[in-house]
Amino acid sequence: MNPASVYSVSDLTQRIRSTLEDEIGTVCVEGELSGFKVYPSGHAYFTLKDSGAQLSAVLFSSARARLASNLTLKDGLKIRATGAITVYPERGQYQLIVRSLTPAGQGDLMRQFEALKARLQKEGLFDESRKRTLPFLPRRIGIVTSPTGAVIHDMLTILNRRFPNVEIRLAPVKVQGTDAAAEIVQAIHDFNRADRCEHWRPDVLIIGRGGGSIEDLWAFNEEPVVRAVAGSEIPTISAVGHETDFTLCDFAADVRAPTPSAAAEIVLPPRIQVVQRIEELRTLLLRHLTQASERRAQKVDTLSMRCSHALQNTSRSMRNRTEHAATHLTRLHERMTHTQRNTLALLQQRFLGILPHALEKQRAHLHLIAQQLDLLNPLAVLDRGYSLTRLTDGTLVRSIDDVAPSTQIQTQTRDGLLTSTVTHRSRKKESSS
Repeated sequence: MNPASVYSVSDLTQRIRSTLEDEIGTVCVEGELSGFKVYPSGHAYFTLKDSGAQLSAVLFSSARARLASNLTLKDGLKIRATGAITVYPERGQYQLIVRSLTPAGQGDLMRQFEALKARLQKEGLFDESRKRTLPFLPRRIGIVTSPTGAVIHDMLTILNRRFPNVEIRLAPVKVQGTDAAAEIVQAIHDFNRADRCEHWRPDVLIIGRGGGSIEDLWAFNEEPVVRAVAGSEIPTISAVGHETDFTLCDFAADVRAPTPSAAAEIVLPPRIQVVQRIEELRTLLLRHLTQASERRAQKVDTLSMRCSHALQNTSRSMRNRTEHAATHLTRLHERMTHTQRNTLALLQQRFLGILPHALEKQRAHLHLIAQQLDLLNPLAVLDRGYSLTRLTDGTLVRSIDDVAPSTQIQTQTRDGLLTSTVTHRSRKKESSS
């Protein structure tokens, strides 16, 4: 072997990485988003897939920050990812370092999910009115899940820690793959079969599995599984995947648990909590029973009788007083109304009789006053041909002695004012008798 052709793993990986980056470079890839997960660092890891292949991808936090604010990344979303093809040396895996993302439509599985969800919801399978309350402390719990793996181990650990004597019935099934849905449906039906003896039938059912991609969880979106969960006579808890995973089984169940471990915590309260509550109720019951026995029944009866008589007498008295007062008020109201009506009519009649005479008297008095004013009015004589003579300062001339020659005077007639100068004056000769 030629030593020149021998590579270390790192060297060969680096050569492959350089070849991919140089030969392919930046690409735009369209596929369905699957297994999307954001780590505390802010980096997101997922897989792009189609019907024939899948491609690992990473979206670093800096690139995520540049995404459109209205773009919600979730499994089943069909996207177009632009970025560079490279190799991640630690895993010897090629991957796409994504620089930008745009939606390219909904994935096939998500379309199936939404369509089936809408149809079953329209039928009423997910109505809240169908949900039942779980038993407070079930004696027997049925679990439909895989018999291997961490899910059943975690649930059994929690259940046994809380109540070691609770009965657990496991129906082992496949939780993904071709036969998974049929096995889950059969297990639910077996638990609900009427011919099972009462010592086998559980009080509550937990149906679940661990997390995974939408493909991994798809058995719990199959219509037969959803209908089996909704039709179960036994109250059901759906515990499929992680908190962010939702399946149609979750909507059909009476209670949805975010994780299988949470389902075990929901179905059984802590033992110490139950014991404390029982002790509290026992103490409270004994206290009430003691208090009740100390009461004297005869005193209670006597007080009851007195109260009854007092209420009857009071009620009768109040009723009589109310009726008497109502009668008195009615009569008083009728009398007052009649009196006021007569008084009003009389006043109206008097007013109508006095009004014409009073008006005529006032009219005559007003005419007399007008005549008197006309007689006293000094200007009234002007209309009969007379005139008034005044000095320029407005002093009325009553005698020739009031003016001297060359004095300017003003004469007021009916329709104007004359101004003149006195040239001479002559006194009227008195007639001899």
